[in-house]
Amino acid sequence: MSLDVYLNVAVAGVLTGLVYGLMALGLSVIFGVVRIVNFAHGEMMSIAMYIAVVLFSTLHLDPLIMLVPIAAVMFVFGYVLQAGLINPFITRPEHSQFLLVVALAIIIVNALLIIFGPDARTVQTSYAYDSFELGPIIIDASKLYAAAAAIVVTAALFGFFRFTLLGKAIRACADNYTGALVVGLNVKHLYALTFAIGAACVGAAGTMMTLITDVTPALGPGYTLLAFVIVITGGLGSMPGALVGGVLIGLTEAIAGVLFTPSAKSMFAFGILVLVLLFRPQGILGRRLT
Repeated sequence: MSLDVYLNVAVAGVLTGLVYGLMALGLSVIFGVVRIVNFAHGEMMSIAMYIAVVLFSTLHLDPLIMLVPIAAVMFVFGYVLQAGLINPFITRPEHSQFLLVVALAIIIVNALLIIFGPDARTVQTSYAYDSFELGPIIIDASKLYAAAAAIVVTAALFGFFRFTLLGKAIRACADNYTGALVVGLNVKHLYALTFAIGAACVGAAGTMMTLITDVTPALGPGYTLLAFVIVITGGLGSMPGALVGGVLIGLTEAIAGVLFTPSAKSMFAFGILVLVLLFRPQGILGRRLT
């Protein structure tokens, strides 16, 4: 194969990786502040994907238009879930938290299976087969729009945490839980808000992912695992690391799918994870523990 083929595959992988990064960003935000590992992350993304599919099939609403409304729905879902179910488990042993979230993931997968069945659902937009030419590079329109939306959402999230008082309060909770309590911050509310923001991120990513892949209930666990690979590769708790890890994994999967077989993509993604754990255990952009 010519160099142009690999170049096109690499560009497609980077675009998909940006959406992966947004998905993993939600997981990184939740862990970085709440310090709970959301093992239902991919399953929550599946909920957003099915909402997008239903809205498209019934009302013909483009996922790009529904990105903000679906993210808002997932924000509310995440807030209620954290405040009503997860918050009481914050101070419990880690194995109790693990069992709670895994049970939630299993419930979501089976609920989606009962409601929608095992068949794959798809979104066929008017631009599904459009592309843009940039010299020898042919860019898929759906992936470009999805990646652009992921960049916008990510930039908005970075701006929120860096420049708003509420974002700074959440960062204060992450840096010093006791100190946040001492200065009068409502930590439980901020924890629920953080979980809601993570859910909104994964909701936006799921909405964009419908432009790239078909939707089935079985996708959830796979995306949960992929999100963990990305955040550990980039640096657990690091927001820039999640984005970098997503792009790296997306690029690795795309190249491996061409050089070998599509089924080998996961093998190489986990190979990257093993190398990172061997030579930089804190992740590419993670802080070294002292």
